[in-house]
Amino acid sequence: MKIVIFSFLMAIVLPSFAQQENDRFMHNKTKMARYLPSVTRSLGGSFQQFGGLNARVANLPQYEHLKGYTPTLGLGWMKEKNRIISDMGLTLGSSMSRHRNEKSSTIRYIGFNANAGYDVLKNEKITLYPLAGIGFQAYQAIFYKDNSDVNFNDILSSPAIQNSTNPVKFNNSFWVYRAGAGVSFTSPKYPSSSIGLQAGYTGSFQKNAWRSKENQSLRNAPKDRISQFYISLILTSKPWMMMK
Repeated sequence: MKIVIFSFLMAIVLPSFAQQENDRFMHNKTKMARYLPSVTRSLGGSFQQFGGLNARVANLPQYEHLKGYTPTLGLGWMKEKNRIISDMGLTLGSSMSRHRNEKSSTIRYIGFNANAGYDVLKNEKITLYPLAGIGFQAYQAIFYKDNSDVNFNDILSSPAIQNSTNPVKFNNSFWVYRAGAGVSFTSPKYPSSSIGLQAGYTGSFQKNAWRSKENQSLRNAPKDRISQFYISLILTSKPWMMMK
């Protein structure tokens, strides 16, 4: 009889306890949603001409000029509260003028940016926002020479020839400002995720001289500034614990 009574009491208490735990979890989940940002992933490209550096290599036939287009990948976060949008992200870019076994060049960079915007529509399905921000970008330009006529044994026996086959590298970095606009679309079936676009302009506050690959200053080095247009496809999702 005691076992029957105990089982009966447990059958009453356990569902109530489970419901309390579920209510507590949903409350904490709602509370977390106020503070946790969404994760963003981006795929796009930037358009930038380094006229100063390209002018120096233009008359040197062993080098290929830098391309003006760079594919990019990005990872970051975005948060909207009271129609104010904030986002921060890391961007990686790299491009090749052609295969590195031939005469070629590449420009690659890493950038960090922080932006703020405002949702002008106040629509659950579509978010449209201007944005502005600041950031930092670090670049490396690499020039590969055509070494197909260099004898293998000569490289082994001559340090001078060995050094002559190495690619030439230059570094530069810039503090930048950004201005642009974005739009994102959210499906009622998948409210935890959205897809959108961002496009805009990035400029540097000043011209900076190119430096050696060891970041040493070089006399009479060419200078460039950032004057860059960008566009990116943005995929946004809430943290997995916040998804419905």
